[in-house]
Amino acid sequence: MSKLFSSLALGQLNLQNRIIVAPMCQYSADNGKATDWHTIHLGNLALSGAGLLIIEATAVTPEGRISYGDLGLWDNETEEALAKTLRAIRAHSPMPIGLQLAHAGRKASTAKPWDGGAALSPDDENGWQVVAPSAIPFIEGNPTPESLTIEGIEDIKQAFVDAARRAARLGIDVIELHGAHGYLVHQFLSPLSNQRDDQYGGSLENRMRFGLEIFDAVRDAFPSEKPVGFRISASDWVEGGWDLEQSLAFARELKKRGCDFIHVSSGGLHPDQKIPVGPNYQVPFAERIKAETGLTTIAVGLITEPEQAEAIIGTGQADAVALARGILYDPRWPWHAAAKLGATITAANQYLRCQPHTLKELFK
Repeated sequence: MSKLFSSLALGQLNLQNRIIVAPMCQYSADNGKATDWHTIHLGNLALSGAGLLIIEATAVTPEGRISYGDLGLWDNETEEALAKTLRAIRAHSPMPIGLQLAHAGRKASTAKPWDGGAALSPDDENGWQVVAPSAIPFIEGNPTPESLTIEGIEDIKQAFVDAARRAARLGIDVIELHGAHGYLVHQFLSPLSNQRDDQYGGSLENRMRFGLEIFDAVRDAFPSEKPVGFRISASDWVEGGWDLEQSLAFARELKKRGCDFIHVSSGGLHPDQKIPVGPNYQVPFAERIKAETGLTTIAVGLITEPEQAEAIIGTGQADAVALARGILYDPRWPWHAAAKLGATITAANQYLRCQPHTLKELFK
């Protein structure tokens, strides 16, 4: 029996299989509001047969967006727009739906990727003043971020709580907190971007404080029976930066606080990163964290082949695998993986007649 297609519990939520659709920014929102693109895009992925769909990085404040086209959940308008999309998806798919809550910090206020993705100045019509733990720009020449005051930190923590409560009203099944890829929580974690001299900077304990406080506050605000997890970059891939040993310490603290899963990525904080990109290049990080903390662990990064994913789960390197670009390229990847691995998978009634005649038991 395929391990990839065995069930997995995230807290009290049971997933049909261990394939997760990772959050993927679409840069197609209207001032934070979900649009018809989100309905089409997410609806397609919700029919993929994966065990869980996590909606893209969703900003908790307007200033927390990566670009002016990012999705948000900070007021009644953004909540109702997302509710409209979710109603359409749920009418045709039983797949559990997660939401990644995020704040981009100093990597906010950019153009859309297909327009170059460059940082925009605060006086640009699509830009704004960015904030960070310290007044250090992401790239030399970018606008300098404002260093957050304690009051500003408290405001952002409250914004995460407010967004979590909105997510609960929307019936979201899972919250993933974004602490990876050089965004605000990651900026607090890494000594390369955090040079504060107060309780949020300096020691590892202090640098972890912001992320842990956000977790505690969101966990308290979101229904206790629903899972809350964390996405991290396990390494900055830069000497003197955030690394696996610090990630292990952070994961242990998350576990103490009742974190339901950890989603292990890497990089994104510093332009000098040197990443040895290749198949499974991030899986060893997930393997160490799973082995040493016991947290339910999701591996991601150039996992493209069914046999590759099966091996990751079967050998215990991770509890689940997440696909991003690969499932954009092939939105039926879980179907094809099930066919390769001799498993069965859920398909919408409208698609049952497309089952290949050589695979009579592919669809449940």
